[in-house]
Amino acid sequence: MKTGAAVLLLTAVVTVTGCTSESGTGPTQPGPPATGLATSGTAAPTTSVITPTRPTASTPYRSTPARKPKPKPDPTPKLRPEPSAEPSRPSSPGQGRGKPVPLRRSTPTRVSIPAIGVDSSLMRLGLQSDGALQVPPNGFPAGWFTGAPTPGERGPAVIAGHVRWSGRAGVFAKLSRLKPGDKVTVTRQDRSTAVFRVSRVQQYAKTGFPSAAVYGDLDHAGLRLITCGGFDPRSKEYEANLVAFAELIA
Repeated sequence: MKTGAAVLLLTAVVTVTGCTSESGTGPTQPGPPATGLATSGTAAPTTSVITPTRPTASTPYRSTPARKPKPKPDPTPKLRPEPSAEPSRPSSPGQGRGKPVPLRRSTPTRVSIPAIGVDSSLMRLGLQSDGALQVPPNGFPAGWFTGAPTPGERGPAVIAGHVRWSGRAGVFAKLSRLKPGDKVTVTRQDRSTAVFRVSRVQQYAKTGFPSAAVYGDLDHAGLRLITCGGFDPRSKEYEANLVAFAELIA
């Protein structure tokens, strides 16, 4: 994800608070743009990957015992090791420690989460005039934020949906039931699919939303599923946000 998109999202942290109240009166009004990291001067984190050099079959580590210097060095030049007879092949998705190669940008059209019975089309979500993230106008479908990477691209893609709407369950009514290991499949306009594995599900108070963790730049393709949580029966408002974090596996 481009750093600019991450910073743009930091101004819209309160946007995900725009879920409906239990009374079904529609979206609550978003608060002022969150200053969050902007006031502290901390930018969205960028993860760098450093790959150490490892020995291979053709170039193993060798221990050389200490020797006395020879009067005349060996003039024979050292030759490069012969290449392996078997050509190198890229690792398959999920193999080894490497992550799958991110996909090219393509508009997502559908999201499927079998573990909680979600199979929804996706609408576009932009930013409102006050900088707040738009929310779907109804309980269905879910929506994807167009200012972030598309699901499967490098960076944190964002899909948001209501937990309840007009007294009825919304598309992400059961998001809290997701568990690490559950899969999320996003169908894309180019007929490809991006398959993600949930790594964790966490609830955050709206006053302490972790912008960097949710919207910060990544060195791989990630997905964040966001809805409201922490329903207060007295105020009939949702006081928190629920975020499911997932990583591309295929």
